Order: sequence, then structure tokens, then C-alpha cells
Amino acid sequence: MTKQTPPAPHNGPKRDDPREQGPESGVVEKTEIRTKRPSLYKVLLLNDDYTPMEFVVHLLREVFHRTEEEAVRIMLSVHQDGVGVCGVYSFEIAETKVAQVVAAARHSEHPLQCTMEKA
Repeated sequence: MTKQTPPAPHNGPKRDDPREQGPESGVVEKTEIRTKRPSLYKVLLLNDDYTPMEFVVHLLREVFHRTEEEAVRIMLSVHQDGVGVCGVYSFEIAETKVAQVVAAARHSEHPLQCTMEKA
């Protein structure tokens, strides 16, 4: 009869001791992801002495999809106060609207200025 040697002691982590459990221990951490709303920007029309009021109303209707009444009200605000808010949008949309207004004004040879600022 041959003599069998006892198995070598296992020195690895014990699975019943939570302090010594590895990454496969089944402990789940809950991570909460919070999305931040994008910043909003006001698109502004600036008054000048050369651009016809009808052209401004036309741009407000075409670019900003305003009703006739809204467009006239904004145009009068631009005329009387020197500046008027056309709308409030995310950065990319506001930037696009400004570019559309400036391009249409230059195409029609009007010096109309349009800018944007953080709301």
C-alpha cells in the first residue's frame, strides 16, 4: 500500500469573507448618471437705419417661423429699443439662425446685424 500525501493547503481568498472577495463577488454599485440640459442662447436682431421693416418681418416669419403679429411686434421692438429677441435656442440652432439671417441680409444688400448671447 502506498501512502498518499494530504492535499496542500489553499492560501487563496476565502469566498465567505466579504473583505477578501474579488471583483466577481457579485457586489453591484449603483451609479447615477445625471445629464445636464444644454445652455440656451437668445438670438438678437440689432437696429439699423437702412434695413426696411418689411424685410425684418419677412425674415422673422421665414427663419424664425413667427406669425405676422409676432413678427411685427419683434420688429417694432428692434426699431424702438434698438434690439429684439427673435427666439431662444440651443447653441447649434441659434448659431444656424444667426448665419441664415446674416446671409439673407447680405444677399439682399441690407446691413442688418444678428447676434446671439447666453440666455
